[in-house]
Amino acid sequence: MCPGKAGEARASIRVAGREKGQVERNGCKQAILLKQRGDGHWAMVLNRRVHDNQETDYNQLVLTLLSDGNLCLSFNFSKSQFLFQCLAEPLKPQYRGGIISNPEFNRGIQEWSAFGSGNVEQRTSRTGNKYLVFSRSGRIPYLSVSKKVLLQKEKLYTFSAWLQTDDGFADVVAVFKAGGKLIHAGAIEARSGCWSMLKGGLSVDVTGPAELLFESNATAAEIWVDSISLQPFTEEEWRSHQTQTVQQARMRVVRLKVVDANGTILPNTTISIKLQRPSFPFGCAITQSILTNSAYQYWFTSRFTVTTFENEMKWYSTEKYQGKEDYYYADAMVAFSKQHGIAVRGHNIFWDDPKYQMGWVTSLSYAQLKYATTKRLNSIVSRYKGQLIAWDVVNENLHFNFFEQRLGQSFSGDAFIQARQIDPGTYMFLNEYNTLEQPGDPASTPDKYLQKFWEIQRYTKNSVKMAIGLEAHFNQPNIPFMRAALDKLAGAKVPIWLTEVDVQNQNQAQYLESILREAFSHPAVKGIVIWAGWHPQGCNRMCLTDNNFRNLPTGDVVDKLIKGWRSDTVVGTTDSNGIFEAQLFHGEHEVKVLRSPGGYLTVNELETVSHGDGKTHVIVV
Repeated sequence: MCPGKAGEARASIRVAGREKGQVERNGCKQAILLKQRGDGHWAMVLNRRVHDNQETDYNQLVLTLLSDGNLCLSFNFSKSQFLFQCLAEPLKPQYRGGIISNPEFNRGIQEWSAFGSGNVEQRTSRTGNKYLVFSRSGRIPYLSVSKKVLLQKEKLYTFSAWLQTDDGFADVVAVFKAGGKLIHAGAIEARSGCWSMLKGGLSVDVTGPAELLFESNATAAEIWVDSISLQPFTEEEWRSHQTQTVQQARMRVVRLKVVDANGTILPNTTISIKLQRPSFPFGCAITQSILTNSAYQYWFTSRFTVTTFENEMKWYSTEKYQGKEDYYYADAMVAFSKQHGIAVRGHNIFWDDPKYQMGWVTSLSYAQLKYATTKRLNSIVSRYKGQLIAWDVVNENLHFNFFEQRLGQSFSGDAFIQARQIDPGTYMFLNEYNTLEQPGDPASTPDKYLQKFWEIQRYTKNSVKMAIGLEAHFNQPNIPFMRAALDKLAGAKVPIWLTEVDVQNQNQAQYLESILREAFSHPAVKGIVIWAGWHPQGCNRMCLTDNNFRNLPTGDVVDKLIKGWRSDTVVGTTDSNGIFEAQLFHGEHEVKVLRSPGGYLTVNELETVSHGDGKTHVIVV
């Protein structure tokens, strides 16, 4: 505490959220069921509720012999259940199917038909569950079961369906044919032997009829469908949900009690609270141009609390020529960020895209490349150890595999382990694109991302502080799908960041606002970085300002949101019990106390703010 102006006492308080208790699910209620099929092989069915009689403890696993002769393998499923949510029977459709009639096919194939050549039929499982099966006679991915619906322009639709295939694995994409376009609503890897939930959504540009299809690359396989749901929401309903979750996840009611040095409560005392620094990291990429441009420096530092260097830490920037490392710009940018209290994300240690490898790297032998990658990781992580808040350890390795192809499939896991050994306190990210942006990209669906994420985490034996990095390079965003994807990824129970947000579209500002609002309102999202580093010759895909650092419409959106995500100065008076309450965004706030019985009371000293009963901050004046 320190005194302020005459009659004014100042204090600082930190408003933080509370982590909810996590319930661990153990035993056979969340389990792997090993079920013997008719062909004599064992099928693995996950997340099914099973019961029984004989249990054998085996190294933290419980193997249960069921009365029907099947086996139940159970363990702590709090993480793995989100990776393989594959059930013996599908759950009921969300929202009772919404506007989808006959969503569980209890009335046969009524209102459903085949799109293109093929056969549609209803089947019934041994437990009595009815579902739809489509088999194709051609090799066209869009040949599938079809359902006609009416979609409205001003609505946002959540979509879900349960899918299975009769053999192996099949990537399945939900597609709506509307307004002359094919709109992807979500994707899943369907499996044989159990049902997987596809969760997504969509919105449309024009009101009119639409046709639901299921696209699959497994054109020779049967696709089974059940429990389909399509639920509309108005824009007001969607925004209301955002507002509610922001209040729950980003804000907290703070209770202040003002007393004098003798402990006497001070009613009718004026108190003001001003946010000094928000706790939610919201930032923008920067380039080396910021080092010599004061206008760029002012514009950036007056807005953001975190940054990523666009290129300056990448391998092709720090070691363009083999053996000649150059960290000049990266060092200077780290120093600049520290000077202005800006947190830095390290981007990136390795980029798996072959087109971004230097010629000298691509020409190395196995042994030489192994040495070079080890040297690269040790060099950059050691140099900035303890100075950064995150490392993008491996970039885009759901789409590319340059290093894995040459050094083995364990390359990514080894990189995470080595980075953690050098810089153990820093979050290590798996950074990827199209997980939020493109529902139709089967390489990086939320399920595929989680599969890769847990593969690395298992390899590292949970020794690394891992986090989820979603690049978020959008063209036209699908906001309902974005929410569904974040919901699924949130099951990993690790921080999620949008790491490189930009939009390339004529409605750039409007879409940017929609994306940022959706991300900020999701409780699992712990930080956002916009990908709009300034270059004199122009930005990459999106700029926030012109070359004189006057805001473009996208910059105005950012300023509007920053203002909305930071509490205005709150002024009020304590009640008869000396209490004042205010709802504040999480962050560091300056508190000023004024007393004016006929004039201002000069406060010479103020004690440190303490937590009284755990809910009330006690301010002594």
